[in-house]
Amino acid sequence: MSLTGMVAALIADDRTADWPARVPARLETVLASMPLPARAGVRAAARGLDAYAVARTGRKLAALTDAERESVLRGLGARPALQPLLDVLKVPVLLAAGTERMLQDGLPVPLLTRQDPPLDCTPVHAWPARSTADAVVIGSGAGGAMAARTLARAGLDVVVLEEGQHHSTESFGRRAPLDRFTDLYRDGGATVAVGRPPLLLPVGRAVGGTTVVNSGTCYRTPDHVLARWSKEFGFAPAEDFGRRLDEVERTLRVATQPLDVLGGNGRIALAGASALGWGAAPLRRNAPGCKGSCQCVVGCPTGAKQSVQLSVLPDACAAGARIVTGARVERVLVDADRPGGPRAAGVRVRREGGAVEILAPLVVVAAGALESPPLLRRSGLGRHPRLGHNLSVHPATSVAGRFAEPVTAWEGVLQSVGVEEHHGEGVLIEATATPPGMGSFVLPGLGRELRRELEGADRLATLGAMIADRPSGRVLGRDRTLLRYDVDDRDAGRLLRAVRAMGELLFAAGAEEVLTGIPGTPRVRGLAELDTLLAGTSVRQLHLSAYHPTGTVAAGTDAERFPADPTGRLRGVHGVLVADASVLPGCPEVNPQLSIMAAALAITQGQVER
Repeated sequence: MSLTGMVAALIADDRTADWPARVPARLETVLASMPLPARAGVRAAARGLDAYAVARTGRKLAALTDAERESVLRGLGARPALQPLLDVLKVPVLLAAGTERMLQDGLPVPLLTRQDPPLDCTPVHAWPARSTADAVVIGSGAGGAMAARTLARAGLDVVVLEEGQHHSTESFGRRAPLDRFTDLYRDGGATVAVGRPPLLLPVGRAVGGTTVVNSGTCYRTPDHVLARWSKEFGFAPAEDFGRRLDEVERTLRVATQPLDVLGGNGRIALAGASALGWGAAPLRRNAPGCKGSCQCVVGCPTGAKQSVQLSVLPDACAAGARIVTGARVERVLVDADRPGGPRAAGVRVRREGGAVEILAPLVVVAAGALESPPLLRRSGLGRHPRLGHNLSVHPATSVAGRFAEPVTAWEGVLQSVGVEEHHGEGVLIEATATPPGMGSFVLPGLGRELRRELEGADRLATLGAMIADRPSGRVLGRDRTLLRYDVDDRDAGRLLRAVRAMGELLFAAGAEEVLTGIPGTPRVRGLAELDTLLAGTSVRQLHLSAYHPTGTVAAGTDAERFPADPTGRLRGVHGVLVADASVLPGCPEVNPQLSIMAAALAITQGQVER
């Protein structure tokens, strides 16, 4: 009952519409996919709200009238110290509420533009207890897929291990976005980096990895980044990187997004940039034939976005690679007594009722920047002092602009326009809209105020900005990943400047007001008002999220600084390659899919040549 009362209070369920009554059940579904601490936290908060209501009225929230609930919320809202907690609590509620509103309005039926190419997938429970291969690739995302294709095409017998499941494009079209969201993300999308301030860091878990749930945006690695990787770190793949980027772009069919499916959100970003004389353009994406369903982050329901399970893994399987799904790798097996030093001998995978061992002389670690360090520690390969350090995450924040006419931002491309005017200062702005409730932007208000915001969301345009950060985080843990990340002081200033730049762009495009995401002053009606607000704002007051973790098993020449050598081979053991985002030595400063795939291509091609 606590959840029912909490939801009724937060979204002002006055029983004038049907959808709010369905939100508590939908919220239960969301919570079931989250890790235990997150579930317990939401339920504890709901009980706390009930206790506060009892203290004020003698009754729990569910038993109060609409006016009484509103009075309770006003009392809570008058306590500034509670604002951050209430905003965190609103995130899962808005996920559930946005979905129910969307379902009531009627989900558009997506047009399946093409059938998925075949993959050779076997569930882990059906895999033999003991088998052999020439190479095992741990992870099927951007790096793992490229590694598997390269090795299989070279004639190796390759097995790819994926902790998640295989989801078809057809299955995406049959299910509501939120139902897919909870299946496609690790921890139901509730992965958090603890620090000052905490950051939500969603990562995918499925065949295809995070490429299944990213925006499809494809930036080439900037030349100055490659120069730094090569000169300062000795990162060997940075040499001749352009040729590998070309190959990746051909594989993913990368092209500039056509104007006809940008949607209102993208058009507003272009209009604002044009009014200011800022550089902006439609983004380059791996989505030929995109229909603008705005569902990239929950699996493209038309098959247009060329995630690696549609573009790379089919080629790997055609060359003989096999994929094992539901396979969490317990450890990399090592033969410690081999002449010349320890050597990889395969992997052990846990499954119900026992374990699976796949013996192989080559193991490619591509579990992602957050999962590869704990895997190596479980395997006895985590002795390098910098393993798990050097974590970059692209801290990000969002704002929204309210316009007089409907924008309906979720009709069109999810991430449509890039504004690079401030990229030289480490700030990259991208026009980003999501299905209702699924973005990183949190609507302001409680009760009737929040309900009005929900019902007026079609007049909002949203922008997001991510920061080229100083690596300020660590991946801890062995059996379960623990993340620590403190936003660097320089990056805190960049985030505040990003809010200012996004507000300026929205006002230039004609916004009546800008929703800042800052508790206490969630709305401003002009640039001068925004400047005054930001002058007294700390980065801890912003709604922050993070994306694109990299760097935690970085490769470079200095053996004391880098766990992997310049060619991506893990130090201290033969036969282990690192070929995912963790191998990148520094922040790529752009959406990193192309960078990861090009690095994995270079690392595995180098292994084949050796």
